[in-house]
Amino acid sequence: MSIRLKLTAWYSGILAAVLIFWGVVIYAFVYFNSYQEVEHQLSQKSNKILSQINLNFFNQLNLNLDPFTEIELQGSQIYIQLSDYETGNNNRSNNMEKVNLHFPVMSAEQLLREPGITKLYVNGTPFMVKQDPIIIKINGVSSVKGVLQVGTVVNSQESLFESLRNILVFGWLVAMALAITSGLILARKSMRPLVNVIDAANKIQSGDDLSVRIQYTGPKDEIGRLIETVNNMLERTELSFRGLEETNAAQRRFVSDASHELRTPLTTIRGNVDFLKKLWDQEQEGDDRPNLDEETIKQMSLEAIEDMADEGKRMSRLISDMLSLARADTGQRIELNPIPLQILVQEVARRAQFLDRQAEWLPGNLSILNGIYVNGSKDYLQQMLFIFIENAFKYTPEGSVTLDAILYKGQVGIRISDTGIGMERDEVPFIFDRFYRADESRGATPGIGLGLSIAKWIIEEHNGSVEVVTKRGEGTTFIVWLPVVFAPPIE
Repeated sequence: MSIRLKLTAWYSGILAAVLIFWGVVIYAFVYFNSYQEVEHQLSQKSNKILSQINLNFFNQLNLNLDPFTEIELQGSQIYIQLSDYETGNNNRSNNMEKVNLHFPVMSAEQLLREPGITKLYVNGTPFMVKQDPIIIKINGVSSVKGVLQVGTVVNSQESLFESLRNILVFGWLVAMALAITSGLILARKSMRPLVNVIDAANKIQSGDDLSVRIQYTGPKDEIGRLIETVNNMLERTELSFRGLEETNAAQRRFVSDASHELRTPLTTIRGNVDFLKKLWDQEQEGDDRPNLDEETIKQMSLEAIEDMADEGKRMSRLISDMLSLARADTGQRIELNPIPLQILVQEVARRAQFLDRQAEWLPGNLSILNGIYVNGSKDYLQQMLFIFIENAFKYTPEGSVTLDAILYKGQVGIRISDTGIGMERDEVPFIFDRFYRADESRGATPGIGLGLSIAKWIIEEHNGSVEVVTKRGEGTTFIVWLPVVFAPPIE
């Protein structure tokens, strides 16, 4: 059974029980008040008649009603019947004899068990009858001599109760029909947003469109809050799914690029190994073994070994860089401690002059860093700066590379500028992606495309940021911003 039908059944059942309860209360109230007056009137007349009953000469019950009482009985439609158990005689009031009316007489034993007012039907006509036993004492022994019955017609009351029952039953049926119909309509209307939730979930389940949202313009009640929660959940799911897709795509690119970068040095090493094997294989005969003198073989062997050493170093750098990025992916944190920045940058500037380069190295005045401390790791900060400097040397075949520092609003900026080939502005968002190469011809510039990714991770671990300014053919400037934890007062 659906929730809509359950809600309708519950509401209709509760309404039915409430209507039945109040119907019974109303019927009982009307019944009690209608018959209470009749019973009171019968009790009064019965007590009055009992005082007028006597025994005649033959010890028989005699009902002597005065003319005034007879007229009063006729006007109030009250009928009197006095029955003698011993003789079987019945004395009736005049109005009762005129219509030839007889009340059924119960036995003395039954009368003693059930005295009082009862309802009788005589020829289909309802009567309320007050029955009182007539008890006499003979020689100290009490016995039931007869019975006095005082009754009245209750046709009007019965008609009223029948009409009331019909009204209550018909009203109950109409109310239940309206309640069930309106309950189904309201339940369907109130459950429509939940149906929309189910439809949206089915669309997402049967397809790949995570942009589906549930349209709802109603009040912000429980249903509204539920739909808002579901829409927020769908939005987060969509963002997570997109992020997962981007991560998977990046992982595929990473594996592909790493395979490509490792394949080149491995191919070179294997080629040189095969060449050296052929070159020094003494058992090889025929045309396969080169006919060279010892000096030439030695020279060629050294060149092959140098190529293998260079490719081995390249593979070592690649694996080291990949390990650094793997640590970043696993959430490894860098231990940060306050360090003086001037000493660190000056050491980097001094060692940078020995790097392989064609551009002129022009470190600027770094005295502005005197007394400046940042929370960081000396080794990782030096690695990050060398990455930017080596990158500048790599893409500056002629010109210069400069290093200086600036202070701005509690941050220190380390600026590395070059006059190299530069980049297009639309390339800037991708330069920190792994294996991304800004030069159009891949491999035209040596490198594997992981340095800037590692540098960005180090900067983020130091709660810093990086700013890039570049233009094709004019050079590139990187500014690494780090928060200052201690600085001398400005004089």
